[in-house]
Amino acid sequence: MNAGIKKIKALLALEDGTLFKGRSFTGPCDAVGEVVFNTSMSGYQEILTDPSYSGQMVTMTYPLIGSYGINDQDIESEKIQVKALIVKEYQEFPSNWRSKRSLADYLIANSIPGLEGIDTRALTRHIRLSGAMRASLSTQDLDPDSLVEKARQSPHMEGLDLVKEVTCREPMLWRDGRLVTLETGLDQFQWPDEPDKWRVIAVDYGVKYNILRSLEERGCTILLVPAGLDSKTISKLDPHGLFLSNGPGDPAAVTYAVKTIKDQLGRRPIFGICLGHQLIGLALGGKTFKLKFGHRGANQPVKDLSTGRVEITSQNHGFCVDMKSLDDPDIELSHINLNDNTLEGIIHKKIPLFSVQYHPEASPGPHDATYLFDRFIKMMEDKKKV
Repeated sequence: MNAGIKKIKALLALEDGTLFKGRSFTGPCDAVGEVVFNTSMSGYQEILTDPSYSGQMVTMTYPLIGSYGINDQDIESEKIQVKALIVKEYQEFPSNWRSKRSLADYLIANSIPGLEGIDTRALTRHIRLSGAMRASLSTQDLDPDSLVEKARQSPHMEGLDLVKEVTCREPMLWRDGRLVTLETGLDQFQWPDEPDKWRVIAVDYGVKYNILRSLEERGCTILLVPAGLDSKTISKLDPHGLFLSNGPGDPAAVTYAVKTIKDQLGRRPIFGICLGHQLIGLALGGKTFKLKFGHRGANQPVKDLSTGRVEITSQNHGFCVDMKSLDDPDIELSHINLNDNTLEGIIHKKIPLFSVQYHPEASPGPHDATYLFDRFIKMMEDKKKV
């Protein structure tokens, strides 16, 4: 354990010139990325490994982080995906029966900066007022002008296709809670002989493992495929359903995915989450826009417009579908965010298709919306009867 690691002075510079002083608890570091905040009180391990955070530095608003360490179960991808973790106070002596290592050890092993001593309340308030913005941090270059310029030279999130950075490089099966490499190419692939299970292709835009766990628990055999897989190959594989995953970056930049989704509309049941939802919106002729500071946390209230029921949901997104751009009368708005009335879900009246902006699989967060996975299963059952 690196509990005794020397903490080093660090500086965080935002593109608008705002500066925050802190300390690195992971050794020397340099990083650039979009700085955002997450309001979850726990779940930092799941947040760190969520591919939707690719290209971003995450600020935790809860003041004490690291108290329960890191375990081998609560991961959402194969590695840490964030550019940096920013906290008020790091707890270097974890205590939990599942803990295998400290948060600092975990970050160091993945070469990810961890900063503490930052005034996270001031940083969060600044982002809320001014919007999420590019930032640069360093323990070595402590010149404010230099760091601000590095932030300004880093890529804007708008127009950025980060899906290519996080998608799987080859198709894989999700079997018994883990990903398994195929023995053959897709041209020779045969679905396992499991007649009682649902064949689901999950398109990996940056999928979280708990989505795959949730589908497997409901009797699905899941083939995870790269984001660039074409519609012709999907149709040849003939799945019962098509799942479109979460992921990072600007949905408008992922034009190849929109093209594939357009061609798959109406062919088979489709369920989209987060980026998958945004790509469906684009495929249906809608538009997306960047939110001022995004929705990131495990306490976002969402209203189901069909029942009036309010769900507390886990969310992580910086872009949103413009509900005014979906003018097709066959598209029904199903859910809205009660904090800002932005679009959180759609259902198509004529074809088997629905999507939500939030994360029904949680990890971390409440399980109010897990029924949506059951809705996908029911949609495949109904399609099979036709």
